[in-house]
Amino acid sequence: MADSLKGRTALVTGGSRGIGAAICKLLAKAGASVAVNCRERIDQADALADELRKHGVRAVAIAADVSQRDAVGKIVERVAAELGPIDILVNNAGIAITRGVDDLTEDDFDRTILVNLKSAFLCTQAVLPMMRAKKWGRIVNISSGAARGAGSIGPHYNASKAGMEGLTRGYAARLVKEGITVNAVAPSLIETDMMKGAPQLVSRIPLGRFGTAEEVAKAVMLLVDNPYMTGQTIALSGGMAFN
Repeated sequence: MADSLKGRTALVTGGSRGIGAAICKLLAKAGASVAVNCRERIDQADALADELRKHGVRAVAIAADVSQRDAVGKIVERVAAELGPIDILVNNAGIAITRGVDDLTEDDFDRTILVNLKSAFLCTQAVLPMMRAKKWGRIVNISSGAARGAGSIGPHYNASKAGMEGLTRGYAARLVKEGITVNAVAPSLIETDMMKGAPQLVSRIPLGRFGTAEEVAKAVMLLVDNPYMTGQTIALSGGMAFN
């Protein structure tokens, strides 16, 4: 996909590390200008943006809470001013508060829905005018195997990711005639900071190992590259589950 996205601008939320950082790198490798969003880890986001710029990529790091409407508006305005109108949105920002059924609080539930699901809605609404103006857009939502399976984090997390996949299909159906595709990628048990300290979970995976952030990023790139695919969820589970 070298230079296939030249002239395009991408915004990746939660892009400073892990899966988000891997997505930023592959988008940049394909020629896109990249905005790396984070909520708190601006040092990591800055380091990634610096790395991309050293390879000739136009990149910017932006710290902002994408679960807040005003913050999202400011991100989109800044990206448009510095890199150009946003063509590609990857909704990757999320939190994972592990709770048992008896420990789960209303605050845990509300915060998970706010960060994992509402942020995707806010960012999508904010970039749509730019995509519609060009009659071209790619939106990829990072879901989870927990959208369909039991998962290990809690029912609040299941609900947030299932909601994201519903959001994906709802937007896809309504934007299909406007040159904008909306899809999701649903990874399970990927080797990220979230999985540190849980090596026992490998025993659940038929393939015998955690997935990698780059493998998730490659699935995202498949969706960005394919104009005929919309409203779909690509699952990466190492053989734990099948669609």
